[in-house]
Amino acid sequence: MSKNIVIKKKIKPFNKLISVSGDKSISIRCVLLASQAIGETKINNLLESEDVLNSLRTIKKLGIKFKKKDGYYIIYGLGIKSFNAQKKITINAGNSGTLARLILGLLVNNEKQVTLIGDKSLSKRDFSRVTEPLKMFGASISSNKNKLPVKIVGSQFLRPINFYEKIGSAQCKSSVMLAGLKTPGITKIKAKKSRNHTELLFKSLNIPIKIKKTKNIDFIELHGQHNFKAFNYNIPGDISSAAFFIVLTLLSKKSKILIKNVNVNESRIGIIKILKKMNCDISVNNKRIYKGEDIADITAKSTKNIKAINCPSSLNSSAIDEFLIIFLVAAKSKGISTFKNLDELNKKESPRLNIALKILNMIGIKTLRKKSYLKIYGNPNLYLNKKFIIKNFMKDHRVFMMSFVAGLVLGGKWTIHDPDSVNTSFPSFFNIMKRLGAKLD
Repeated sequence: MSKNIVIKKKIKPFNKLISVSGDKSISIRCVLLASQAIGETKINNLLESEDVLNSLRTIKKLGIKFKKKDGYYIIYGLGIKSFNAQKKITINAGNSGTLARLILGLLVNNEKQVTLIGDKSLSKRDFSRVTEPLKMFGASISSNKNKLPVKIVGSQFLRPINFYEKIGSAQCKSSVMLAGLKTPGITKIKAKKSRNHTELLFKSLNIPIKIKKTKNIDFIELHGQHNFKAFNYNIPGDISSAAFFIVLTLLSKKSKILIKNVNVNESRIGIIKILKKMNCDISVNNKRIYKGEDIADITAKSTKNIKAINCPSSLNSSAIDEFLIIFLVAAKSKGISTFKNLDELNKKESPRLNIALKILNMIGIKTLRKKSYLKIYGNPNLYLNKKFIIKNFMKDHRVFMMSFVAGLVLGGKWTIHDPDSVNTSFPSFFNIMKRLGAKLD
C-alpha cells in the first residue's frame, strides 16, 4: 500500500447493509483462552488483524499448535499448564496492549524467562499496572522503567492475591484474572467498571468465578487451577469498528446504514449512549444473547440537528476507544460539548487527546483544554475547502480512521499518511469504505 491516502471528494449519499470484522478484544481473549483449554477449540470470524495474528504467533512460540480450515481457526490447547517454554524466548506483541498485558498474566507459572517486546508505540506505554500485581502472585519481573522490554520468570509456587484495580482497565483486570487461573486458591479482585469480556468467557467456559456488581465496582472471586474444555466460538462484529461507519452515516447527507451482528455488550456501548444524547438517529434492533455477550443490528441515519453534550464521565470507560470519532461529531454539533477525566486517552497507542485537539484545531474548531477536561465548540455549518495533511500520529489506527471519516464528510483535500495502520484492528476498512462509495487516490 502507498505511504498515504488522498481524499478529494465528499462521500455521496448511500443506503447500505454491511458487516464489520470480528471483535478485537474477544478475538485476542479467545485465542489466549483456547491455548489454555483441553482439546480443539474452533473459532469462527476471528479478526485477522495484526494484533490478533500476533496473538496466534505468540501461542505458537509458547508451544501451542493451530491451523485455519474452512474459514475457522482451530487451536489445540493443552490445559492451564500448557505454556512450558524449554528455553529463554522473546515474544513480540507488536502494537497490542491487550496481548502484551494479558499474556504476562498467563506466564506467571512459566519457569523459563520470557522477554516481551513491542513496537515503538507499545514500548512507550506503562506496564506497572500489570507487573506490580503479577509480582504479588510470585512471578519475577523486570522492566525498562515500567516499560518494554519486560522480562518475566514464572513460579510453580504461586499464591492467590487480593487486588484493587482502580483505573478501570480491562487489560489490567484480565491479566490478573488469567494469572489467577494458574494459581491455587481464591484470587479476589475489586475492580472499577470496565469491559467484562474476560468474565463472560470464564462463565461460558464454566471456570469457577463469582461476580458481585455494584454501581461503580465489581467484586470478582476466582478459583484457580481448574482445567476447562475446548470450546466453539462465533465472534461478533466489533462496535469499535462499526463506530466509524455510524459516524460517517450520521454526518453524511441522505444516508442510512444497517450494520449486522455487532457486539453491544453494556461495557462497550458508551458511544451509542453518547450519540443518542446528542440527538443522533441510531437504533439497536434484533438484540440477542450469545455466550453472555449481547449481539444486535445497528441502524444509523443522517442527522441534521446534532446537539452538544455534557458527557457524563461514567460513560468514559465504555467509550474509551471511540472518543476520537465522538469528538468529530461534537465538532459538527450545535453548542459547546464538554468531556471530563480523559487521562486514559493519552495512554493509548498514541497521545490521542493531544492529537485529536491538533486535528480539531487544524479544521477550524475551537477547543479549550485544562488537563483532562475538554470543551469543543461545535459548528454545524463546518465546511472545508483547504488542504490538510495528517501525519506523525505514531501510526495509531484510530487516528487514521477518524481523519479518513473527517475527509469524507467535511470536504477539502486530505492527505493521510500510514494507511497500513488500519491493519492493527480493521484490515477490511478500505474495502467497506469503497462499497459505501468512498473515492480514494
